[in-house]
Amino acid sequence: MDLPAAPSLTIGRLARAAGVGIETVRYYQQRALLPRPRSVGAQRHYSPQAVQRIRFIKRAQELGFSLDEISELLRLQDGSERAPIRQVASQRLAQIEHKLADLKRMRKVLRHLVEACEHAGTDAPCPIIESLAQLQRTRVEASPAHRRAAPPAAPPPAASGQRQRP
Repeated sequence: MDLPAAPSLTIGRLARAAGVGIETVRYYQQRALLPRPRSVGAQRHYSPQAVQRIRFIKRAQELGFSLDEISELLRLQDGSERAPIRQVASQRLAQIEHKLADLKRMRKVLRHLVEACEHAGTDAPCPIIESLAQLQRTRVEASPAHRRAAPPAAPPPAASGQRQRP
């Protein structure tokens, strides 16, 4: 007497059930995030647990985890080794906090520039454009290649605060 076969999903059904594309399923399989499915003829058949695994991957990506980090979390999925799980999550949290600090700094600079632009006269250059142009000049002047080939510096503008016109 044959036992009934465990329910399985073709790649298309798995993708639909998990809310991803077929190429995503193939990519996760290629990255070893999904186990190799069993083949029946020319079709690959995935277990229903693959849906939950893909959803786990997608939730982790929404939290900003890389696929390498997700692979490590999947390896530790049984939860018995919590220290490495905390370490992966703590590293991700530190990255997020760093990004938040950068975003706050950018917000402060942009607020200042928008306010300066709003109050600048039409006869003066736009503070936003000037700031961005100055940033580019500073980066180019700081580059090693520019320092080797840079012509002598131009004299500083007049001390009156007015821009000199060429």
